[in-house]
Amino acid sequence: MDIKFNKNEDSNKLLVSELKRKLAKVHLGGGEKKIEKLHSKGKLTARERIDYLVDSMDSFLEVGAFTADGMYEEWGGCPSAGVVTGIGYVSGRQCVVVANDATVKAGAWFPMTAKKNLRAQEIAIENKLPIIYLVDSAGVFLPMQDEVFPDKEHFGRQFRNNAKMSSEGIIQIAAIMGSCVAGGAYLPIMSDEAMIVDKTGSIFLAGSYLVKAAIGEDVDNETLGGASTHCEISGVTDNKYPGDKECLDAIKRIFDRVGDNDKAGFNRIESKPPKEDQANIYGKFPNDRNAPYNMLDIIHCLVDDSEFEQYKEHYGQTIVCGYGRVDGWSVGIVANQRTVVKTKKGEMQMGGVIYSDSADKSARFIMNCNQRKIPLVFLHDVNGFMVGSRSEHGGIIKDGAKMVNAVSNSVVPKFSIVMGSSYGAGNYAMCGKAYDPRLIYAWPNAQIAVMSGKSAAKTLLQIKVSAMKSQGKEISEEDQQKMLDEIKAGYDAKLSPYYAASQLWVDGVIDPLETRKVISTGIEAANNAPIEKSMNVGVIQT
Repeated sequence: MDIKFNKNEDSNKLLVSELKRKLAKVHLGGGEKKIEKLHSKGKLTARERIDYLVDSMDSFLEVGAFTADGMYEEWGGCPSAGVVTGIGYVSGRQCVVVANDATVKAGAWFPMTAKKNLRAQEIAIENKLPIIYLVDSAGVFLPMQDEVFPDKEHFGRQFRNNAKMSSEGIIQIAAIMGSCVAGGAYLPIMSDEAMIVDKTGSIFLAGSYLVKAAIGEDVDNETLGGASTHCEISGVTDNKYPGDKECLDAIKRIFDRVGDNDKAGFNRIESKPPKEDQANIYGKFPNDRNAPYNMLDIIHCLVDDSEFEQYKEHYGQTIVCGYGRVDGWSVGIVANQRTVVKTKKGEMQMGGVIYSDSADKSARFIMNCNQRKIPLVFLHDVNGFMVGSRSEHGGIIKDGAKMVNAVSNSVVPKFSIVMGSSYGAGNYAMCGKAYDPRLIYAWPNAQIAVMSGKSAAKTLLQIKVSAMKSQGKEISEEDQQKMLDEIKAGYDAKLSPYYAASQLWVDGVIDPLETRKVISTGIEAANNAPIEKSMNVGVIQT
């Protein structure tokens, strides 16, 4: 191996090591003392419940592990937004699982908790997957109720989704394993089956203190809304169980009897590992986002048997399009090429930039995949569309619009992996969050923004210096450099993939070696939802 490979490998492995350290901290939720307190009540933690419920944690794909990372610090933080969500298998059936983490502010709902819960429901709805709620929550975090309760995409939207999913035949099972209060009480009861754990589970619109304040009645919480009350008197819950494990066992039995769905029919054959060692991604993918590399080297580490058939190989070469398989699934791949390309006309095209010809090629490829019912995988490392008079005169906006139109109207499931840069309109054309990828994950080297930190800082500095000069102020070169460094530092902090993950712009940050798992899990989920309409791209000018 050459020295460049070794440097890349060292750099990427350090980033993966940092990722694993951050995940280990997140997995502790509210901390070891809170975990011990939960155990002393005979309860499992949210992650322990999922571990016991699913067939294997190796095949569990967590969604939103870093949600709310670095947020709500004035309240002590809210790791993973106080809820654990993901896609796993229960009795062999693929499901979405949502588990409140009672070690984090008693499982209370912060603004990002609502956003994350709605994302989990969105995955279930899009893919027609059953969803399991493991409820253990104190309800809305009252100091922030104005950011959680009233708006369209806030707390109440989940109950609307409950109703919509029931109407669409999507199975919803809820287990009340701790507190379930106020408006949150509707979630399990709007599910198809609601079970409750005796002595630790409780459900009511108002707790004993509020009942006393509101109507003067003295009643304890167990009598008010415990398992016996709701299984024997009110009929609100269906069955009670003596402990967490017994309740989770009941959920396993439910899914052991569930019939199969109609399938979308995506093509799959026997899975084969790549011939190229997947770990070579570490050495072939540069940490320096200005360094050129051949995207085909990365693709060969990801696709089955390292077999990849290019579409229009010698045209529009700053985007690679082609067909391959991931874990047996047939996929169409759209990936930014980072090498400098020399065209047949002798022109040099910068890697990582979308030109008119590459946008045109991609649009046509996306339409082909839709016609053939082949899921799409987008591998992002893009600086944006080419700018300048030559590109504008050549109609870059028109050709870029073709690609964005094709991505927007695609009906086959789309999956995005942000490997490196994902800047400006390039993010849109490559199926960024706004374009409904079924799943979108980032590598530890990823950056999502309008432009790079360096470019943005220079632009912002020019604006600031110009404003100061218009006020008659002079600024030295030294002060300008200091201002540039400060602007860049602030901008760069929001370029981090962990920042993107905290906002749920991406579903998570992953080790590059998990990429095949993400894509395969996503396509298997999507295969549960038959495609009911054909692609209509509207008017695309030629």
